Amino acid sequence: MWKKFVEMMRGVLGIRDKFDPSGLGDPVAMQTGWTPAQSTGIKTDFVTHKLAGPNPDRLEFQASMTLKLSYILFLGFGMVGLIVFFCMISFGWYPVDWGTTPPIGACLVLTLIGVYMFYFGTTPIVFDRRCGFFWKGRKHPDQVFDTDTLKHFAELEKIHALQLISRQSLLQFFCHHYFELNLVLEDGKRINVINHGDQIRLREDAETLAAFLDKPIWDAT
Repeated sequence: MWKKFVEMMRGVLGIRDKFDPSGLGDPVAMQTGWTPAQSTGIKTDFVTHKLAGPNPDRLEFQASMTLKLSYILFLGFGMVGLIVFFCMISFGWYPVDWGTTPPIGACLVLTLIGVYMFYFGTTPIVFDRRCGFFWKGRKHPDQVFDTDTLKHFAELEKIHALQLISRQSLLQFFCHHYFELNLVLEDGKRINVINHGDQIRLREDAETLAAFLDKPIWDAT
């Protein structure tokens, strides 16, 4: 009776048994990590990126319109606030002194944060078979003096597998699961590609990417 109750509660809370990589029959799977690789960054319950193929030898994860709109909304609040305050000051309706500047500063901070989030949140994520590279960034790896300094970069031939893992909030009733797509390199090192809360979409994108790279998927979701 107690065992059934525990199993029921685990199902309600979304708690799963710890994934055992030994079942994959691959020594690299035993070397790599199986906890979330990305502790910071975007973790949402909507699709943040969509996989697109500009040509047969290139796949890109591009920021979704929903993600862009969320950044624009954040940026818009700050910019509208600055415009309103500027107009009020111009007409003499809002005196500028030490007591009235904090709201203006808050709008300026919102604007700067919005610009920062949009710029970095829409960074290209590219898999290119012509040059043989994966990278995150607006600059092509060939333009970088030392690719070892790049955090999100790998030679496609050194990608061993694609890893799908999930993570749940401690406050499961109020939050949600999100899912990670990671690259596992030959030495077991991992590179995070994207994170979001749509498990089905992330699986579909992983399958497309696995076929493109001719690499296996290790699904621990």
